[in-house]
Amino acid sequence: MSTNILFCAYSIHINGYHSQHKSGYPSYLFRLQTEGLCQVVVKGRKMEVGKGDLLLIKPGDHYELLVKEGQISGDYHIICEGAWIDEWWSGFDKPDISRIELDEKLLALWRYIMIEKRRPESSQNEELIDYLLRALCLTLERVISETGPSFNHPYSVTRMMRYIEEHAMTAFKVEDVARHAGLSISRSVHLFKSSVGKTMMEYAQEIRLAAAIERMKYTTMTLEQIAMDCGFGSYPYFHKVFKKKHGIAPGAYRRIE
Repeated sequence: MSTNILFCAYSIHINGYHSQHKSGYPSYLFRLQTEGLCQVVVKGRKMEVGKGDLLLIKPGDHYELLVKEGQISGDYHIICEGAWIDEWWSGFDKPDISRIELDEKLLALWRYIMIEKRRPESSQNEELIDYLLRALCLTLERVISETGPSFNHPYSVTRMMRYIEEHAMTAFKVEDVARHAGLSISRSVHLFKSSVGKTMMEYAQEIRLAAAIERMKYTTMTLEQIAMDCGFGSYPYFHKVFKKKHGIAPGAYRRIE
């Protein structure tokens, strides 16, 4: 199943702008507001859109965009279609508009698609563009589910989890996580434990152990190198944590695997 990107760009409007598709938008439209304000009408409902608002439009939806004179509005948008998009769209419930975090990894992915689409058509790698669009869709699905009302964790807990996942291999501190989430240390510690069921450091240890097992299985790195590479600091500590979790020493585990 293929995908097709019709248009992908970043736009900023400073002198007013209006577009409308009252008879129905012709393709899928993903629009992420990154700056300023605007108004949209989706399926007859008028809404104000601000920084971090993600708009998802499917073919046939009534859609209008209005940027008032003197108003600044900046957004990333992509227009696409294809059998894979059809199946992905129907696979999960999504609101017309969601407030998400403007995560740099998401924006970088969007920009990557833009750059690829700017190439002369003869030099574009359609397979790469196809996978980039799928990656964007699945990333949007994740951020929507993690910030929507059905997600079990408060938004700040999600921010803490993502921070730990990104920094688990380094010697981060609880106060670093709390600062990232905009919370006090005591509040972040309590909120994380009550929501996730484990402490921040226990969560980090799970990530480090999983990374260590991958390296033990698929690389020739020494156990000492793995211990340092995965954030344990020393082999003795890695040995202690690993044996407590798996009931076997790292060396014995590696020989079995």
